[in-house]
Parts: sequence; structure tokens; C-alpha cells
Amino acid sequence: VHSRPMEAKSALPGPEPGLRGFSRGDWLFKGGLMLAAAAIPVLMGFLAYELYVGSEPAIDRYGVGFVTGSTWDPVAEEFGAWPLIVGTLLSSSLALVIAVPLSLGVAIYLSEFAPRWMRQPVAFLIELLAAIPSVLYGLWGIFVLLPLLKRTLFPFLRDTLGFLPFFQGPIYGPSMLGASIILAIM
Repeated sequence: VHSRPMEAKSALPGPEPGLRGFSRGDWLFKGGLMLAAAAIPVLMGFLAYELYVGSEPAIDRYGVGFVTGSTWDPVAEEFGAWPLIVGTLLSSSLALVIAVPLSLGVAIYLSEFAPRWMRQPVAFLIELLAAIPSVLYGLWGIFVLLPLLKRTLFPFLRDTLGFLPFFQGPIYGPSMLGASIILAIM
């Protein structure tokens, strides 16, 4: 019986001479990566500059009122983007509230609970949804989903949650909830 543990001897020889340090190709590759990484902030600066130069005539003509204004009247040449900005933020936030729990639930179900025979086809179908252009989602939403929601979900929400201000009033097809549902599906 040995009192000391046996030392393992490596059957492999030491590192090759070219692997001990960086070779010329390694230095060139590293330098190329450093240049590419340094180019990103420079390109972002050029992008910001071009956006500013391109928007300068509009800024000179309309000022900050373009961002804070709420009137959009091309005939009178009054342009205010605030409702568009708020609508974008609201629909995106509501879409995230709908999509994140659903997507996490599907991911957990597929990885932990779904039978093996179901995992691959369902995962393939979900990945296939990412290949559909957003224009097609929008057209499908306008012509198929919104009329369906107008007949089914929206009356149900108005009847059950009508005491809340968001669910009162007449039912229109195009709505923030409809847009958010389409975005959540995307």
C-alpha cells in the first residue's frame, strides 16, 4: 500500500513551439478584432451625426414642438409626434406583458414537461413563426384577428370589466389591445 498518492504522468509531450505564444496569425486576428471593436463606437457616432444632419431642417422648422406636440395635420403643416411615441411605448409594453409570461410558459413546458415526441415539432413551429415577415402579421391582424376580437373578446371584456375606464365605450376593431396582441404573437 502506498502512503503517497501516485502522480499522474502525462503521456502527451509539452506544447508545440507554435502554441507556446501567439503566432503571427494570432496577432493579426487579434488586431483585426480590436479594429472591428473600435469601429463600432465610431460607426455609432457617424450614425448619430447623419441623423442630426438629416433632421436639422425639420428641427429648424418645427423645433422641439415636433416631439411634444400632439397635432398631426399635413395640410396645415403642423406635425406633432407625441401621440405616436406614446402609442408605440404603450403597445410595446402591453405586448411584453402578454408575450413574456406566455413565452416563458411555453419554454418551460417544452423543456421540462412535454413528451419527447412533441418537443421537436412544437419547437420547429415556434421557430417558423420568426420567419414570417411583420407585414404579413399586420395584414393577418387587420383582416382576421381584429374582426374575430371585435366579435368575441372585446364584448366579453366590456361586459365583465366595463367598470374600468379602459373597457368602456363603443367597440372599434383597431385598438391598442388588438395591436398589442398582434405584437405579442410576433
